[in-house]
Amino acid sequence: METLDFVTMTIMAGMGFVAAFIDSVVGGGGLISVPTLMWAGLPMLNVLGTNKIASTMGAVAGFLTYLRSGTLDKKILRVMFPLSFVGSIIGVLVVREIPPDFLRPLVVVMLIVIAIYSLIRKDWGSDSKNVVRVSNKKYLIALVAIFALGFYDGFFGPGTGSFMLFLFLMTGYGFLGAAANARAANLASNLAAAILFAGLGLVNFSYAIPMGLGMILGAACGAKMAISKGAAYVRPLFIAMTTILIGKQLIELFK
Repeated sequence: METLDFVTMTIMAGMGFVAAFIDSVVGGGGLISVPTLMWAGLPMLNVLGTNKIASTMGAVAGFLTYLRSGTLDKKILRVMFPLSFVGSIIGVLVVREIPPDFLRPLVVVMLIVIAIYSLIRKDWGSDSKNVVRVSNKKYLIALVAIFALGFYDGFFGPGTGSFMLFLFLMTGYGFLGAAANARAANLASNLAAAILFAGLGLVNFSYAIPMGLGMILGAACGAKMAISKGAAYVRPLFIAMTTILIGKQLIELFK
């Protein structure tokens, strides 16, 4: 494992903090962490693998913060966590064989729909429901969707946290409950991808560890902020990050 100089380690930790702070609330932290690792000069597959290790460290911190606050719906996550985990494993295995860029136009369209819907429904998700009663039909759709999003996270990834948050909102949770449950489901997909990338030798731990330590602190702070501020904080941040994700994907699409 190579030794990083102090400046590089500080940059990794600092950018990891910012990425995880945002990611623990509404997703989209990869917009910060992935370019940071690319700046360091790592090959693209190593960037993805290193980012997953660091992101998993942050996701654990965010998950534990939400768990202690009582905002997680443990019943539904007992089923969704393993589905997201397995989906992500399959996604990582597939991405080694098929370039994922063909998904980019679809992702842009989906993010635009989410942004418009969130802007139109001004009071949507403003309540504090952390546990909801879900109809069998909606529950089945949610299970299929969380598996698909786990696969997507392992295969491609941009916007996964935002898509998961939107899924829980559509299921009937308030913004805070949706953010908490999305963080737990995203932890599963991150963990699965991190294990596989590490097993394939595609992780640079010299970069992953300092970035991951920054992410642990950032995720805990972000989750605490979301819990204390509630929907009034989460909703505008969700819309802002979704808009930024749209811009980023459009730039990549027309390069």
